[in-house]
Amino acid sequence: MEEFSFSHSFNFFYDQLEKSNLFLEGIISTVDKPMDDKTVEWLFKNSIGDGGQWTGVIDIITKYGLVPSDVFPESYNSENTRWMSRFIRRKLKEDGLALREMYTNGTNEKKLRESKNAMLQEIYRILVISLGEPPTEFEWRYKDKDGYLSELKTYSPKSFYDEFVNIDLNDYVMFMNDPTREFDKVYEIELDRHIVEGQNWRYLNLEADLIKQFAIASILGNEAMYFSCDVGKQLDKDRGYLDVNNYDYDALFGVDFDMDKKQRIQTFESGSTHGMALVAVDLQNDKPVKWLLENSWGDTGFEGHLIMTDKWFDEYMFRIVIHKSYIDEETLKILEQEPIMLPPWDPMFKPDN
Repeated sequence: MEEFSFSHSFNFFYDQLEKSNLFLEGIISTVDKPMDDKTVEWLFKNSIGDGGQWTGVIDIITKYGLVPSDVFPESYNSENTRWMSRFIRRKLKEDGLALREMYTNGTNEKKLRESKNAMLQEIYRILVISLGEPPTEFEWRYKDKDGYLSELKTYSPKSFYDEFVNIDLNDYVMFMNDPTREFDKVYEIELDRHIVEGQNWRYLNLEADLIKQFAIASILGNEAMYFSCDVGKQLDKDRGYLDVNNYDYDALFGVDFDMDKKQRIQTFESGSTHGMALVAVDLQNDKPVKWLLENSWGDTGFEGHLIMTDKWFDEYMFRIVIHKSYIDEETLKILEQEPIMLPPWDPMFKPDN
């Protein structure tokens, strides 16, 4: 096909609904804890967000499927989520307090879940008014670049995914470069998922140079990758250029800004803020010099892309998702480890936008 895109709104709708359920289930599981308990506090501070991470993508698509963008198109609220998200957060926090009060007044767990389901109906209503109601089935056909017109067929979102995508998303591995943690270890983030029955955020922590090897292999194999980073650091947005030498703040102020990546993470100065697609690399003598990122900010930067130097990659790259076919057997064996569980309020962990 000459042009095609999946509906973002369709999966975003269910992402927000499932995250709402996840929050309310978290409240029910902690109703016996005081409000100043660390987990309870974290839940209310992070009731819902419109970003996410890779395991959430897997769970939402696996459960609900995909649809073409012309079947469930973008709307003002899907492209400007601030107010919708604000109202959903406000309602969820109100509902969370109500569930805790019901428990204090003697309501059992079964009745709490009945109330939770009624609360979710209200969240569903907000989502439908804001985004539209996602289809359970639709008719669709396509014309390819040679002019062939396919048969008009009826699909469900799941059958559409099975026919046109049909890949195992669990064959992709998330890598992290977090120098505050031991490398060559698997980590899992408690409570950090999009669906109650889904996967927590899980990743393999590796040195940046090894991640680069796998990323280069994936690019040479013509497969782009999910990539997240601290995009605002040393960004020349007009040129679409990411380089640690873009701005010389040390010379401007006459002071040294000397924190390394580990120290920036430990002090909340740096962390992943944005997800994009890593699509190309400039190799000189088989060594990466620059990398190309496909961005989601419209026709800004370098024709909708960002160019980053390899040094910037080292300093501000955090997560990359790569198909296991581009990963060596020794590294794949590390994934068999029992993951080390980390708390969701760790400075390294927040969802990408």
